[in-house]
Amino acid sequence: MNSLRRGKLPPHAAKGLTIFVVFILLFFPSLPWAKGVELLGAGATFPYPLYSKMFHEYWQLTGVKVNYQAIGSGGGIRQLMNMTVDFGGSDAFMSDGELAKAPAKILHIPTCLGAVILTYNVPGNPELTFTPDLIADIFLGKITKWSDIRIAEVNPEVTFSNMPIAVVHRSDGSGTTFIFTDYVSKANSEWQRRVGRGKAVNWPVGLGAKGNPGVAGLIRQLPGAFGYVELVYALQNRMPVASIRNKKGTLVQPGIASTSLAANIPLPDDTRISLTNTDASEGYPISSFTWILVYQEQSYRKRSMEKAQELVKLLGWMTHEGQQYTESLHYAPLPAEAVRKAEKIIKSITYNGEQIHR
Repeated sequence: MNSLRRGKLPPHAAKGLTIFVVFILLFFPSLPWAKGVELLGAGATFPYPLYSKMFHEYWQLTGVKVNYQAIGSGGGIRQLMNMTVDFGGSDAFMSDGELAKAPAKILHIPTCLGAVILTYNVPGNPELTFTPDLIADIFLGKITKWSDIRIAEVNPEVTFSNMPIAVVHRSDGSGTTFIFTDYVSKANSEWQRRVGRGKAVNWPVGLGAKGNPGVAGLIRQLPGAFGYVELVYALQNRMPVASIRNKKGTLVQPGIASTSLAANIPLPDDTRISLTNTDASEGYPISSFTWILVYQEQSYRKRSMEKAQELVKLLGWMTHEGQQYTESLHYAPLPAEAVRKAEKIIKSITYNGEQIHR
């Protein structure tokens, strides 16, 4: 009792506690409190549902917390360029000009493939089909009513009202916008000439909303709305998803299989490639990789070796073990060739010029 009064454990209790602590450390080394490392990322909303799942699972597995702010691809690239985050997220690969302005060499690591889909809000929300020219002319403001004969011709089984079409697009700098406008630019020469491609463009018509969630929310609220979002946002909100006639004339419904098929082409070593308007006969034409962007040399702004190592481990896990979470969230997993390219890129990351090992 004296030892208890003095705040000390009896010898047998102390020994038992020591054994318990050793047991925990040996058999549960990756409990969340085992590490205090936190990584900060920002960027694309396109992969946010997948990243949320991945980062939660990774924290449970390793104790490394990943704080990701879904602010749009443009914002993610700006924060990476300012060196205020550990990594950026973008659905649009950086151009040669953008990379030349960076303070150091930036790498692109693909994490999955996703589909940008067209969704709408019309009475009954029937399954609709669109051609590339129809899509371009609606967003150019040349087709303004759902009852337009050109829409009816490709959807003969649907009866349309005279409801005006309310175009909805992104208001922020967005990789989703880049994917969509890249596709329309390839598929329609007038769009390419008048509007072009980019993370932000001068929209001829329409209402803007921030992020995929904002666009999806506005379309749901606005009768007659027509716009583009990442597939998972439409499915989560039980919104209709349009089929598109692709470059080969095939009518394609967006999904995991058709998105994967879009990437069935040779990939460059840096993985910076556009998959839109794919030549694959069964491929969905508005598909894309999404990338994590990091600096190749990690010893900048007094970053620790430990943080650099944890970033490399995270990237390796996302491109391998983390791929198991893609399909349940309606993303397509990386093809084998993309995984090989990603491995090589990750291995090129250095700290003070030395390779960082997983």
